[in-house]
Amino acid sequence: MTTPSPNPSAAKWVNSHAAPGDTEVTYFEGSPPVRAHTGKLCVYGLIGLVLLVIAGLLIHKRVGPWWLVVGIIVVGLAVPWLPMLFAKSIRYRITSYRIDFERGLLAKNIDTMELWHVEDLHFHQSLFERILNVGSITVLAHDDSLPKLDLFGIPDPRPIYDMLKDRVIAVKRQRGVIKMDQG
Repeated sequence: MTTPSPNPSAAKWVNSHAAPGDTEVTYFEGSPPVRAHTGKLCVYGLIGLVLLVIAGLLIHKRVGPWWLVVGIIVVGLAVPWLPMLFAKSIRYRITSYRIDFERGLLAKNIDTMELWHVEDLHFHQSLFERILNVGSITVLAHDDSLPKLDLFGIPDPRPIYDMLKDRVIAVKRQRGVIKMDQG
């Protein structure tokens, strides 16, 4: 539970689980960049190009009703924009105490994962993602509503991953959470 800081113009929040004077710091907030969807951009671009070629052939051969050709052209021009919409429909907010995962363009769903619930972190960055400086972080948690959270397309992901590792340990120590091995 967070409460606003005493200064109403301050942008930071005070975490009720934190030590006095400790504010919640935002490490990353935003959507995956469109470059993280480069593969989808290429595929959807090719689909759009094929649709435009089909529309051109229909116009050249004078086959089919005019509304069908116009519909194919509209769809062919719209399809390459879909990956951008996918990218903008996802938003992450990674702070020193929690991760918020927001998704949706018209309707919004927001899930929150407290860092003290986190059990394990996994970092993945393919060669192509390294070239584009994006990557994925998978967060596994002891949380019934959100046991696995995939943070896809994070720009400059390695520092965020390293920070998350450190913050998970710090938050667990702060809350007195002890991991017990069964065996």
